Amino acid sequence: MTPVLEVRNLRKTFGGIVAVDDVSFNVNDGEILGIIGPNGSGKSTLFNCILGQLQPSAGEVFLHGKAVTRTRPCDLNRLGVSRTFQLLQIFPQLTVRENLILAGQEHQGTMLSRLFGRRDAGLTGAANQMIEFFRLGHLADEKAGGLSYGQQKLLDAAMAFMAGPRLVLLDEPAGGVNLTMLQSLRERLRAINAEQGATFVVIEHNMEFVMALCTRIVVLAEGRIIAEGDPADVRRNPKVIEAYLGH
Repeated sequence: MTPVLEVRNLRKTFGGIVAVDDVSFNVNDGEILGIIGPNGSGKSTLFNCILGQLQPSAGEVFLHGKAVTRTRPCDLNRLGVSRTFQLLQIFPQLTVRENLILAGQEHQGTMLSRLFGRRDAGLTGAANQMIEFFRLGHLADEKAGGLSYGQQKLLDAAMAFMAGPRLVLLDEPAGGVNLTMLQSLRERLRAINAEQGATFVVIEHNMEFVMALCTRIVVLAEGRIIAEGDPADVRRNPKVIEAYLGH
């Protein structure tokens, strides 16, 4: 079966600094892949090379077997790739429902159809379904700027899944979220994977969150993959322990 995402020998240098060094991995349909590593290991640079925010120095990226290396983020979006950022990408003056409708519109139609089509682009029903799925019903008509940080993170994740993308890349979804909201976020991400077959990749510092969420883990250190496998094997790997503890 063709992987949803294939990263082959990806490399990114900044002058004499090698940030991503010959990284290769696949993401299979319906999988939750975690990418972890200490600060400075190259995780965000890797994401940005995959998603077209940075141009890789070498290597290739494939989506469902089709080469998409150096494809612009907006074009990847149209191919069904969605993402979140470390910094929230919500619109604070819009309601939760309006944020979701806007996220859905990014994946739909042309500029002309947006100008002359229905104001909500026919997305209110889908937005309401996503609101209920992420347990945000009591906040649907609240402005996003008034939500707690954890609630905003839930909304941010819901926006990424709004249009039923083929692949979602989540950048530090647990960052700054309290333990109660963290459990809710993990539960909802597991549910959308189990119930809708969503495929996604998670970059995260919070190892416990990743270990509890992901089916497979890739570990980066100094730009290279040092371990790969299921959470239990990765947790026990001496190279991983050394990379995190510095022993």
